[in-house]
Amino acid sequence: MPEADEVDDEEEMPLSLRLSIADTLTLGNATCGFMAVYFTTTGILIPHLTGSQESGMARHSAATAVILMLCAAVFDLFDGLVARKLRSSPMGAELDNLSDLISFGLAPAYFVLVYGMVADDAHQRVAALGAIVVLLAVVLRLARFSCVTVKDGTFQGMPSPFGALTVVSIVLLELPFAATLMAILGTAWLMVSRVEYPKPRGRLAVAMLSWIVLSMGLLAAWAFDAPSGQLLLQTGCALQLVMGAVIPLFATARRVNNFRDNRREARAAQLP
Repeated sequence: MPEADEVDDEEEMPLSLRLSIADTLTLGNATCGFMAVYFTTTGILIPHLTGSQESGMARHSAATAVILMLCAAVFDLFDGLVARKLRSSPMGAELDNLSDLISFGLAPAYFVLVYGMVADDAHQRVAALGAIVVLLAVVLRLARFSCVTVKDGTFQGMPSPFGALTVVSIVLLELPFAATLMAILGTAWLMVSRVEYPKPRGRLAVAMLSWIVLSMGLLAAWAFDAPSGQLLLQTGCALQLVMGAVIPLFATARRVNNFRDNRREARAAQLP
């Protein structure tokens, strides 16, 4: 009997290889990112290379690719919440970084690359350089996130899901190429900057989830050529850019107010 127990212990799966519920959600994140690349290739790039004139197919595939990135953001939001409520496996953090790299690094960078190949006023090599900058910004951001400890409740730099959706929104706005490229590079800089962004918890998490659902609706309306679908999509993309610029201003204002309050308390403590 003791020998049988020892054999069972040896055959038992190591703790580091057991997937938790949070890990399963993280793998869903990676799957959505990969499928976004698939739809970008089959529905946008290949029809362009083969000379297909079916613009509706490209619109549907572009909308599907972006919706999949939004689904990846939902998975990324919930895997953190589930990990805090239940548990995460020892490899949960590594899985999260690898999945984020696919969904919020590779997928949007590839979207920018394909945009540079299919857009009429775009320059392919310059767009490829912009795509590389986006990918490297996400790589550096994820690596720094694993090594640097910041105060609770904030991110240092724009979170990669928010950055990926901002990059895609810039492309969908169909601005002139120079303006599109500058906005993409600015978003990449925000991801590796020290600008503080609040973590999506509580009401902010609910607001973020509501915004993602609304964005999916706008993309669906645009894909199926609903009345004013193009205008609604551009409005949503513009709001995404505005939020990317405004949210860190609130964090900066809060930090300035905290600094002033600390100085006042220090001066009050020095008074006799």
